[in-house]
Amino acid sequence: MNMFQLAWRNISRNAFRSWVVGLCALLVAAFALFTTIVMRGAETSLQLTSDRLGADIIVVPEGTASKMEGALVMGVPVKFWMPRANVEKLAAIDDVQMASPQVYLETLTGASCCSVPSMFMVAYDPATDFTVRPWLVEKLGGDGLKQGEVVGGSYVSATEDNQVIRVYGYPAKLKTNLQPTGTGLDQSMFFTIDTAQQIAKASITQAEIPLSVPTDQVSAVLIKLKPNTDARSAAVKIYQQVSNVTPIISSDLFQLSRKQLDSLLKTVVSMMGLTWALSVMMIGLVFSMAANERRRELGVLRAFGANRAFICKSLLVEAGLLSICGGGIGIGLAVMASFLFRQFIIITLGIPYLLPSIDMLLFQVVGGLVLTLLSVCLAALFPALKISCQDPAIAMRE
Repeated sequence: MNMFQLAWRNISRNAFRSWVVGLCALLVAAFALFTTIVMRGAETSLQLTSDRLGADIIVVPEGTASKMEGALVMGVPVKFWMPRANVEKLAAIDDVQMASPQVYLETLTGASCCSVPSMFMVAYDPATDFTVRPWLVEKLGGDGLKQGEVVGGSYVSATEDNQVIRVYGYPAKLKTNLQPTGTGLDQSMFFTIDTAQQIAKASITQAEIPLSVPTDQVSAVLIKLKPNTDARSAAVKIYQQVSNVTPIISSDLFQLSRKQLDSLLKTVVSMMGLTWALSVMMIGLVFSMAANERRRELGVLRAFGANRAFICKSLLVEAGLLSICGGGIGIGLAVMASFLFRQFIIITLGIPYLLPSIDMLLFQVVGGLVLTLLSVCLAALFPALKISCQDPAIAMRE
């Protein structure tokens, strides 16, 4: 009989003890992997959204910075305005290379003229845009979006034939979808300012409530700085030269979400550490009790020629098999929960969350299994060493 057969026989013969160890392994693996997937997914989501915006500074009306972040992170529709003349003022600042306006709109809720309720819509200026248009030109060719065409986030889909989404009664054609970010951009819609004006014109007769898009107002201005320009010094100049606006440096964007994420991470790490410590102690206690119960059996094995290394390894193999079984189930549950309850996680925790790629998920799964295996074997190591050093004659008499 080899040590694997011996270990498996002991596992099947002591069901209660095996269930306890397996449950501890399940908790360690599930908690560790679920936490890693969610926290890593939130951080990746924020970074992708920041990269997607592609601006060094975003200028919004004074007092609306938090609304802007809420729209980008959670997809909460916003509507605020500032004079369009600010675009020319910002473009005239020495450190600014490009300034592109955007207009933020929202669909009507519960209205038949809008086939998608409460959607955050972004209208951009194709003549000056340096974030959305370059990506669209690369994917669609030509000049990007034409009048009446829209691009949606990864969760936006057409509601009518011919890829049509009805907005304020206007039949907008969905051309393509952006890659997922895990934030509100996945449920947002992008089109040109000319299309926004056409939607507003059509809404007068086709919508329950007309859409207003003032030609002399914009919602925000995206700023691209000249090379080797310090963003903070440029933000100070914007404060000094343009009144009633708030410049948001890209590195400072999502600070509220990042602080919330850091606070959540500290809490989760504390809980994870406590769970891990209690699980290791419980597993160590179970294996100590099992080793004491099996002194005579192990003494007989020693008498038949099994050396100390064989005894120690057989106990560690038993621990490894239990950790793989329990950890595998825990990892499966963690992966299912992270995929099935994605929206619940976003709403409950108030953070963005992007599901990992297959490669990253496999890496995290392997990491979770390794952590579980090391934890269980570490807990079983001391009892295994102690019983393997027991004199066989003394063990057989007890």
